[in-house]
This record gives sequence, C-alpha cells and structure tokens, in this order.
Amino acid sequence: MLEVTARAREKLQEALLGEQAAVPQTTYRITPIPSMPNRLGIALDKEKRGDQVVKSKEGMKVLLVQSDLAQELEGMVLDYQVTSRGEGFTILQRSVSQACQEHTSWN
Repeated sequence: MLEVTARAREKLQEALLGEQAAVPQTTYRITPIPSMPNRLGIALDKEKRGDQVVKSKEGMKVLLVQSDLAQELEGMVLDYQVTSRGEGFTILQRSVSQACQEHTSWN
C-alpha cells in the first residue's frame, strides 16, 4: 500500500476543496503518464471498484490509486515538499533504513 504523509494529505485536501465545489464526488487519482515512462500524474476522477482510497484526517477522500498501480507503489511514500527548486508532491521508495532509493515526482 502507498503510504501518504500527513502533509501530503493536507495539501491534497486543500486543493480538492476548490475542485469539489465545481465537480462534487470527485477526488484526485494518481495515474501513469503513457508518453513519459516512470512518471506519474494526477487527475480528477471518481472512485472505481478496487481503488485504494486515501482519506484526510477528517475522513475526506483525497486520493485514489488503481489496484494494479497500488501494487507497483508498494513500499513507496507520497509526500509534499518545499525546496529551493519549488514545491510539489514526491513519491519516494525507502529502504529498510529509511534512506531514499528512488525518486519520482509530478507537479
């Protein structure tokens, strides 16, 4: 299962509140970008059978991950980071020692 940090959940919820005013019952979905191998994107979508659902602290659905992609993201951590190069979501794979091994990001 993809782990989502509290900070990432908060940022997803903040962004989603505005989107749901226009399109109720939608949430964000992590999706592969076919034209860019090893890159992920995020899009608005509705929940489908078999999705991994991530909720905010308040219980709001903030992220969907299709079951086959969820298997590929096993052991990964979604976070929201602010760096000197900007801010955005990152997906990191951590080893047993919690050291960063791989990095995939999207804006």
